[in-house]
Amino acid sequence: MAYKTLLAAGVAVAAVALAMTPASAKELKTIGMSVGSLSNPYFLALIEGATNAAKQINPNAKVTAVSSEYDIGKQFGQMDNFIAAGVDLILVAADDPHAIAPAIKRAQDAGIPVVAVDVEAEGADATIETDNYQAGLVSCAYLGEKMGGTGDVVMQWVGPLSGSIARIKGCHDALAKYPAIKVLSDNENSGCTREGGLKFTLGDLQRFPTLKGMYTICEPEALGANLAIKQLGRSGIVITSTDGSPDAADALKTDTALIATSSQDPRREGMLGVQEGYGIMNGKQPEQKVLKLAPGLVTRDNVKDYKGW
Repeated sequence: MAYKTLLAAGVAVAAVALAMTPASAKELKTIGMSVGSLSNPYFLALIEGATNAAKQINPNAKVTAVSSEYDIGKQFGQMDNFIAAGVDLILVAADDPHAIAPAIKRAQDAGIPVVAVDVEAEGADATIETDNYQAGLVSCAYLGEKMGGTGDVVMQWVGPLSGSIARIKGCHDALAKYPAIKVLSDNENSGCTREGGLKFTLGDLQRFPTLKGMYTICEPEALGANLAIKQLGRSGIVITSTDGSPDAADALKTDTALIATSSQDPRREGMLGVQEGYGIMNGKQPEQKVLKLAPGLVTRDNVKDYKGW
């Protein structure tokens, strides 16, 4: 994979801190983070990466992470709470890339840099995310290959997140190379939860008796879909997804419908988010305002060598 090691990322964070003298550098004391769901292991890893980076800069730094539950109204309130608390930096996984813009501006007007993590956010000072288009592309290229280039497919997503939209587009472009593959549905909002994946897949299996393949933009949906397939005793259906979580890696080692996933590095995203944010706090503009990290592809064949998050 194209990722640097976490150790290297940590050294980079420390280097930024050391490059700024105590007399000139603003102190990083508090960070506010608003993410989609604290029940999603991806966001827990992202928060851990951000916390580790903050502690390397200032051992007494405090990171407050809250869950928006993919509710933009709730996320607005969380952003305003961070502003009122006077945090030094905000990291946000935006529930809507455009609607979040006024909240970001309010933070910036209060002198608080905002770094978008995981997904894009209009007006953010910097963005750290996986190349989500590539994540959907490589996952669904593998799906199309394993389906033998033919059959019916459904996709589950979480709208209107920018990363979700990009992954679905990548999946469509990958499957477009197989004229005999038909996409029956591509807008089932499963909320990136097992419950959502279970619910929508139970419906799909009854509506689409010829279903042969599925792509979910995140793995909780895929694991819920796998449960639905087992409950209804269906076979011959394969699933690919995106994230590379420990649960998905375990599933790839067993007899599940999940056959591959495009992996992310949420800890590195969190670490880089804090690194960039700390630099911006101190007048250092990022070399790339939008940094896209390359995904990998984890399959049943190579999962034994996958180092994970």
